[in-house]
Amino acid sequence: MGFLDGKVALVTGGSRGIGRGIVEALVAEGATVALTARSAQAAEQVARELGGRALGFACDVRSEELVTRLFRQIDEAAGGLDILVNNAGIGIFGPVSEMDPEDWRAVIETNLNGAFYCCHEAIPRMKRRGGGYIINVSSLAGKNPIANGAAYNASKFGLNGFSEALMMEVRYDGIRVSYLMPGSVATGFGHGEQEKAGWALTPADVAGVVMDLLRSPSHALFSRVEMRPSQPPKKG
Repeated sequence: MGFLDGKVALVTGGSRGIGRGIVEALVAEGATVALTARSAQAAEQVARELGGRALGFACDVRSEELVTRLFRQIDEAAGGLDILVNNAGIGIFGPVSEMDPEDWRAVIETNLNGAFYCCHEAIPRMKRRGGGYIINVSSLAGKNPIANGAAYNASKFGLNGFSEALMMEVRYDGIRVSYLMPGSVATGFGHGEQEKAGWALTPADVAGVVMDLLRSPSHALFSRVEMRPSQPPKKG
């Protein structure tokens, strides 16, 4: 038994890294959790590993059509939605002058459009259930520019602004919106240098903050949370 018994959650990009950590924490607290990956095999494998309250679905969040289908599948399987964690994200890095426009589109469409499509579907469902919680996984790159990171920066700066505007739109519908801005996380996401770094944050650290947000009293809203390693390597 957990504090999320009876709740239904969706975690996009939930088959590995930060997403999987969040899925595991939600399941441990009793939620029914739909998780997505672009590969049906990857999503279904994680669902099998975590047991009956985890449901795996294939979905590329860049596609409005696939996101619409995903939410219909969740309706059929679980009856609605209470919690949305927009975690799906990619990073492709390089100079603007050399970046393939298709790579630019892939980053923006995954990291920003995908969050819009999911929120567009989730909000009416949450309203019907009397409220809900939307948590968008952003990055410290949403406030700190990185050379050769224009696409990723643009997507995360945009996600932060989207989150703040959305928070003001739905707060009186009983829907809270928060966004997380982790720094270096040991997932191998970027160039892989943090994979073995004992100093980096872990997916469990990020999942713990998600749980703290969900436990917070309904009259309180922690709209933005910045996370960074407490002792990164010293420079110089």
